[in-house]
Amino acid sequence: MPVLPFYHATNTQECPTLGKLIVLTGPSGVGKGTLMNEILQRHPELYYSVSVTTRSPRPGEINCEKYYFITRQEFQELVTKGELLEWAEFAGNFYGTPRAAVLDHIQSGKLVLLEIELEGARQIRTTFPSALSIFILPPSFSELENRIRGRGQDSEEAICRRLKRAEAEIAAADEFDLQIINDDFEQALKEIEKAIFE
Repeated sequence: MPVLPFYHATNTQECPTLGKLIVLTGPSGVGKGTLMNEILQRHPELYYSVSVTTRSPRPGEINCEKYYFITRQEFQELVTKGELLEWAEFAGNFYGTPRAAVLDHIQSGKLVLLEIELEGARQIRTTFPSALSIFILPPSFSELENRIRGRGQDSEEAICRRLKRAEAEIAAADEFDLQIINDDFEQALKEIEKAIFE
């Protein structure tokens, strides 16, 4: 198995005392990735945790930028070795957060941002009860469907799966510390910034 940039051992204990872990989640198509990108542009001091995934890169995506694209076998090895802080399956692919880099940055006093799916966010809440969890909501379910269809990236079958899953995810919004409706982009950004830096 090739050695990837996030593979390194750590003796860090899972008790963030200096930095802060912020988890951003919400259904597919809600715009959490766009919000995250803008926050990182405005606040380069924040550390964004790059996820690992078994899905294929989309047009324009670069390995090691937002995702490490790896094989299912490599992903399973990470799970077996306990190298992932959280992991989940979504739309037939696996996604996970490399453990060591997140723990190292938290203990060095950084604000660490994760943009992950509901299942992974629940795992983080168990592992890091002190993490700030933010759930991004669409203005309406019909608007969410329009956004997903507007991407033009998925088959009708995949769209239906995403919408069905989105219903279950939206129903879990109350589990999180803060719910923000992504209707007005600038307003949603301001609310996220206030939560992160207050």
